[in-house]
Amino acid sequence: MKIVLYYHGGSKNRGCEAIVRSAIPIIKKEIPNARIILASLDAPSDQHIPDLDAIIDVSRVNIKKYSLDWFINVFNVKVLKSDNFAHQKQNQKLVDLIAQNDAFLSIGGDNYCYGEQPWLYEINRCIKKANKKLVLWGASIGEEDLSPDKVADLKNYDLILARETLTYEVLASKGLTNIRLCADGAFTMSKDELPLPQGWQDGNTLGFNYSPLVFKMNESSKNAAFDLIQHIIDTTDMTIALTPHVMIKGNDDSEVLAEFEAKFKATNRIVMIPNNLNAIQYKGYIARMRFFIGARTHATIAAYSNCVPTMVLGYSIKSKGIAKDLFGEEKLVLGITEISDATKLINKFEELKSEELQIKEILKNRIPEIQKMSYKAGEYLAQL
Repeated sequence: MKIVLYYHGGSKNRGCEAIVRSAIPIIKKEIPNARIILASLDAPSDQHIPDLDAIIDVSRVNIKKYSLDWFINVFNVKVLKSDNFAHQKQNQKLVDLIAQNDAFLSIGGDNYCYGEQPWLYEINRCIKKANKKLVLWGASIGEEDLSPDKVADLKNYDLILARETLTYEVLASKGLTNIRLCADGAFTMSKDELPLPQGWQDGNTLGFNYSPLVFKMNESSKNAAFDLIQHIIDTTDMTIALTPHVMIKGNDDSEVLAEFEAKFKATNRIVMIPNNLNAIQYKGYIARMRFFIGARTHATIAAYSNCVPTMVLGYSIKSKGIAKDLFGEEKLVLGITEISDATKLINKFEELKSEELQIKEILKNRIPEIQKMSYKAGEYLAQL
């Protein structure tokens, strides 16, 4: 069985890396002879991921002006009012994988949360036309994200694996019957514990992650986050470990976290985690934190899965759904409009602090159950 993991943007997003790393053992547990191929838009960033059978560069190519393909595309666009030919040609490296493989797992997780994806719809049609199995792996999709075209594309999948109940309920409400509930595979990912940096307090270090994506969606949130960090410094004796998790040009956590480091460096309570670590190394640091406050979903999953009480600066259904499945409520998750309210951030932090022991106990009991749900994805894939 030859399985292609596609719609992977590369491992400079450590959350994307975590999805790939965790998918491999989950799949091979149920399909031991599976040959797993990663189709990557940034193949050089993925070379350190173990246990893959191949990493294939599927970066997009432009149609050369005045070439035969260019004229065919002009005809399709002008006369047939269709971009499908262009989508196929621009993604030819991925299209070329269809004939020689058996199943295609779209591993983007939340890719359907960011507008229309006509190129993906066309690639999915090509996969189904070739009678290959089509799977959406670890999906998070909100009601506000759905459109008629998107719903039509989702119906083409042989299997949709929703990673939390809110997504499952949204998709079921649209009449989709190809959905199964699981949990994000990253809950099962291993960790690598590197030496702790100078200034780290064992058992008394709080991790903090903030992203350019959150800033773009709510620019006032950064000043509110400054106020939150100042409150933590004023009212506790904890060290604050600034923790990047995505290092993509134009969307680099370490760049915005450098502003926090500069602002609070004189307090001697700030530690910056390096921006060149892999996903299991970041998880190794996060696992040894007392608390974690984060915007990147897979950074918060690294915390949850190690029973670290966590507050989420959420921006989509995935954050809310994951928290609901863990706690029975959307506990300590602030929506994108809420995180510019410094008072609300501070109050939620005080709630996190006051309920530290109860939260750790809930996570201690729930994480093994959630991890079993992560492995359900492999069972459903094997059945397919």
